[in-house]
Amino acid sequence: MGLRELITDVWSWLDYKPAMADPRRPGRNTWAELTRSWVPDEDLRRLAAYRLLAAYDSNQAGQVAAVTGDDDAGTERRELGDASKLVDTALGYLLGSEQTITVAGAEHADEEANAEAAMALAVQERLRDWAEKELLPLRLQQAERTAILLGDAVYTLAWEPGKGRVLLRTWDPGLYFPEWPEDGEQDGAEFPLRVHLAWELPADERRGLKARLRRVTYELGPIGPASRRATAKDGSPAREYLYAGDGEPVLVAGDRLNAETGIITRNYPWAPSRPSPWTCYLTDAEWQLDDLKGSELLYDLPLHKAKFRVRSDGEVLDRLDLMADFIPVIHITNSIPASGEHWGKPTVATILQALDELSATDTDGSGASATTGSPIIGLAGARLPIDRATGQPLPVKVRAGTVWQLNDNGRMDVLDTSAQLAELRARVDHILDRIAANSRLTAAGLGTLDPTALPSGYALQLALGPLDSLVAAMRLARTHKYVVLLRMVQRLHQAGQAEGWPAGESLPARLMWGPHTPTDRAAVLDEVVKAVGAGVLSVETGIRMLIDAGYPIDDAQAEIERIQSRAFEAAARLADATGDNDAVREYLGLPKAGPELPRISSNSFVSESSDANDT
Repeated sequence: MGLRELITDVWSWLDYKPAMADPRRPGRNTWAELTRSWVPDEDLRRLAAYRLLAAYDSNQAGQVAAVTGDDDAGTERRELGDASKLVDTALGYLLGSEQTITVAGAEHADEEANAEAAMALAVQERLRDWAEKELLPLRLQQAERTAILLGDAVYTLAWEPGKGRVLLRTWDPGLYFPEWPEDGEQDGAEFPLRVHLAWELPADERRGLKARLRRVTYELGPIGPASRRATAKDGSPAREYLYAGDGEPVLVAGDRLNAETGIITRNYPWAPSRPSPWTCYLTDAEWQLDDLKGSELLYDLPLHKAKFRVRSDGEVLDRLDLMADFIPVIHITNSIPASGEHWGKPTVATILQALDELSATDTDGSGASATTGSPIIGLAGARLPIDRATGQPLPVKVRAGTVWQLNDNGRMDVLDTSAQLAELRARVDHILDRIAANSRLTAAGLGTLDPTALPSGYALQLALGPLDSLVAAMRLARTHKYVVLLRMVQRLHQAGQAEGWPAGESLPARLMWGPHTPTDRAAVLDEVVKAVGAGVLSVETGIRMLIDAGYPIDDAQAEIERIQSRAFEAAARLADATGDNDAVREYLGLPKAGPELPRISSNSFVSESSDANDT
C-alpha cells in the first residue's frame, strides 16, 4: 500500500499502521464507534491511537492487524504480554515505593508561636485523611497506568453533599474532549475553558431504552442569577433562573451586582479579597442517537433534545453553579508535551515496531520448535501399513518405540531445524535488548541483565542512568498537575463548607514520590552520621535523608526531639560522672570556648536541658 499522505503530529509514530488512516474511509472501519457522526474529525487519530495501544496491552495487536488487512495471519501471531510488562514496569518505577502528601511548613508545626505551621499541619492531616477515604493510592494506580499506556489520563473532582467530602474519579482519556479557543496560541500548561466527557450508552430493550449519547460538560462562564429545580413542558427536570418582579436578578447569598456594568461578582473562600466574575457550570445530559443529525458534533449538541440528569441531592444538572472559579478536571500527560501540544506520549510509543518484530519472531520460533521437537521425516523403501478398507497407506506417526521395515535400499532422512531455532532465540534476545535501550527502561530495570556482568555498584548506577532520567521526566510532567489537584481538593471542601476546612488562601501541597530504585540504606546511614557529626548537615536534613532511604520514621520532628532528648540525658550522666564542662561541650557538639554551661545533672535534666540547648 502506497503512502497517500504524510502526517506529522503527536501520533506520527503510529502512522505505519493502516488503522491510523482516516477511520471514515470505507474498509478502514476498525472501530465502528469512532465513525459516529458526533465524534469530531480532529479527535479521530487520537482515539484510534488509544484503541491500538489498548490492543497491544491486551495481546490483541495481531487481531487488529488481521482486521485492517495489515497481516492476514495476524490471528495466529503469538503475543506473550511484553507490552503489558513494559507498562507495569514503568508504572512501578514512576510511583516508587510510596506516595505521600506534604504541605509546605508542616514540619515546623511543633515550634512555639508558629500559627502558620500549625495550620499547614492541620491541612496536611486533612488531605491525608481525605486521600485515605478516597483510596488515592488505588486511583493513582488506575490513572497512571492509563497515562503510561495511552499517554494521557484524566481525573475529575466533585463535591458530594451526602458524604461531605470531595470525590475523586479517574476516566478513560478516550472520553475526554477539551474545547480550546480558536484564536491565539495555546500551550500545554494552559487549561481549556470548556471540557466534555462523552460516551455512548447501549440500547436496553428490557427497560425500553434506545441507544443514547451521554455528555458531561464543565464550563467557565460569568456568574448568573440564583436558580432552582423546575420542570420542562414535557415533564423532564430542568433548571429555572430567578428574577425579581422588577426584572432584577435574584442573587446567591454573598454575590454582588454592579448596577453600571451588570456584572455579578463573588468572593470565594480561597480569595476573600479578590472578587471574581467567573464560576464553573456543570451540565450532565443524554441525547438519543436517533435524534442527532450528521452535522451535530459533540461540541454543539442541541440542548432542546437533551434530557438532564439529577444529582443525589435533587439538583438538576443543567448548568448547575458549582460555586468555584475553576474546572475540576485534571488532565495528566505521561511526557512533557511539545510546544503548542496538549497530549502526552506513551512509554511504548517508539518501540511498537520492535514489539511487532518480537511477536513475529516468537511466532517463527514456535513453528521452529515444533519441527525440532517433532521433526519432519522422509522415508524411502519403507513398508507402510495399509488400510484394508481403502487399500491406501495409513498416515505415518512418530512415536517412541516405532519401528519401520525398510527395503535393502531404503533410508530415513530427518529435517534438523535446531540451528534455525537457536538463531531465532538469539534474535529474541537482541530485540529485547533494543527494546530495553530504546524505551530507556534499561536491561537492569527490566531485570534481564546478568548480575555478574556488572563489576560494581557504581557500574549498576551507570546502567540505570537512562531509567533515572526517564522517571525524572515523567515525574516532572506530573508535578504541577498534582499540585493543582490538591489545591482543588482544598477549595472544593471550602466551597462545600466542609467541617474543619479553614477559609483563606489554599496552602501549597505536593504529592511526593518514593525512591524508584533500591537504596543502599547502610551507605546513607553512614553518610548521615558522618555529615551530621562533622556539622556540615543539620539533624533535620539528615532525618529527611533517612526517610527518603526507607527508614521507618513517621514523624521527622518527633524523631529529632527523641534524638536530642537522649543526647541530653547522656550529657547529664557524663556531667555527673566527670564534672568536666569541656567534655560535656564536646559530647553535645558545642565549642569549648563560649559562655559557661548551666549545671547539668541527671536530677535537673528535665528543667534545664532546654536552657543548655539554647546556649
